[in-house]
Amino acid sequence: MRTIISRDTFPLTEVFSIARGSRTKAEVLTVKVSRDGFKGFGECVPYGRYDETPDSVAKEIQSLPEFYDRIALSSLLPAGAARNAVDCALWDLEAKSSGLRAWELAHLKQPAPELTAYTLTLDSPEKMERQAKKNSFRPILKIKLGGTEDLSCLEAVRRGAPNSNIIIDANEGWDIETYL
Repeated sequence: MRTIISRDTFPLTEVFSIARGSRTKAEVLTVKVSRDGFKGFGECVPYGRYDETPDSVAKEIQSLPEFYDRIALSSLLPAGAARNAVDCALWDLEAKSSGLRAWELAHLKQPAPELTAYTLTLDSPEKMERQAKKNSFRPILKIKLGGTEDLSCLEAVRRGAPNSNIIIDANEGWDIETYL
């Protein structure tokens, strides 16, 4: 089996902020595995929070032996971005080579549409309210918190999107007293 890694950097439309920092781009590694004329693709975003960099994740993937499969993968790579990207690529490869969907290979029911949350970045209450108004048509908003004005931000989002369900995500920005 052949494994190829490519790197891309995608600029974000807006700064994305959480309690631990901000991003202006997403660095993505794409893994392509090929065997017998079939190609499977998977991708990951290495995350510094887990001591991952594009270089360290690429090195993990490059450490794989020439022959491996989905079953062996969990003993070859630790949990993390590298294993996730390769695992996705192997599922894609197996689905394409077998003519089945990944959910069929996993013996699952056919997936149905799911509601997902749209994330609003941590910002000032005024800017978060504008983000909420812009996205008020969405049924679920996840808001990043972890700053000094969290309650004001939550209230602003509620004003901006009065009919949306709200999920709060403080990304380790709260201690137990703040949570309580």
